[in-house]
Amino acid sequence: MSNGEVDQSRRRLLTGTAGVVGGVGVACVATPFVASMQPSAKTTAAGAPVEVDLSDIEPGELRVVEWRRKPVWILRRSEEELEQLKTVPAGELKDPDSANSEQPQYVDETFRSIKPEFLIMVGICTHLGCSPTFRPDAGAPDIGADWKGGFLCPCHGGRYDMAGRVYKGVPPPLNMAVPPHRYLDDNRLLIGEDEEVA
Repeated sequence: MSNGEVDQSRRRLLTGTAGVVGGVGVACVATPFVASMQPSAKTTAAGAPVEVDLSDIEPGELRVVEWRRKPVWILRRSEEELEQLKTVPAGELKDPDSANSEQPQYVDETFRSIKPEFLIMVGICTHLGCSPTFRPDAGAPDIGADWKGGFLCPCHGGRYDMAGRVYKGVPPPLNMAVPPHRYLDDNRLLIGEDEEVA
């Protein structure tokens, strides 16, 4: 073969080898960048469902757990609180049937829960994101004789009943949110996963 002639098979071999080596190099360089775009284990855990033991929550007790960096309230309503809730006039509530509220379809519209005694609710006011105060004391002198117990937002006077339904005449536009949840058994609750998943 003379100087002017080109060995085509050798050129194809070198070109192919360079392409493979270049492709491997690009993959090695790209892998850390792609991996950095995946959520961290901490972030993934923050959105994971949270399991709660309900066996030691007494009637009238409010327990707070964290799910997706939000406070989730678990309120075990007493028989008296459930009876008081039934007496709240629908005409005093902005959304008595929870038609415009953030809540799963499988919860009861009045009690806003699967089991009437347990209210599972995100503890954030729907006005500007403050955390309301639990005020179960019906007829409290500082609130008014017609108060049937519920939640008061200290920031701008938001008022919610014992099911987190907002009263008329206060700034919050919506009822407090009910997160997806399901019962694993009589004493175990899973927040962050719907009934349909079971």
